[in-house]
Amino acid sequence: MAIETFTWYPRVNAEADVKHRVRKASFGDGYTQVAGDGINPRAQEWNLSFIGTEEYIQPILDFLDRMGGTKSFLWKPPLNPLGFWRCYEYKAVPMGGDNYTLTATFEQAFKP
Repeated sequence: MAIETFTWYPRVNAEADVKHRVRKASFGDGYTQVAGDGINPRAQEWNLSFIGTEEYIQPILDFLDRMGGTKSFLWKPPLNPLGFWRCYEYKAVPMGGDNYTLTATFEQAFKP
């Protein structure tokens, strides 16, 4: 089964949250030992917004529903290489006049 690619472009105000998962052990003398947790200790989450007509937004909704939060897809976020992502939730808001806003959160995945 081929992995699909997300090809739509979000608005310019896309935001990334980068988290480094670490393990820490603190000792009585003030010393702290820190190490990365797991083989992928750095993970990203992107908050994206799309604005457009139903003709533009509906294919994005169809894509996200097809992935169903369980299948990963390929996407290239700003300043990062192409990678695997999942979208567990999104929100569509009618703006009137056949215009819609779609917000979605993409979480980095490390395997399809």
